[in-house]
Amino acid sequence: MKKDIHPKYEDATITCACGNVITTRSTKKEMTVNTCSACHPYFTGQQTMMDTEGRVDQFMKRYSIKKA
Repeated sequence: MKKDIHPKYEDATITCACGNVITTRSTKKEMTVNTCSACHPYFTGQQTMMDTEGRVDQFMKRYSIKKA
């Protein structure tokens, strides 16, 4: 490997918009993100399933497919 061409890999902090701070290692010292695992609806259990307005039933009706 060539010397003096690689960026320094050092401690870094990731700050979320919700205020959560994560300490890790990276080539960048500080990073800011909009969502993290502490505030994302998927990880917090607040995600809701959207009703697709009967798209499967609409498909079945359009192509005259009967349910088994």
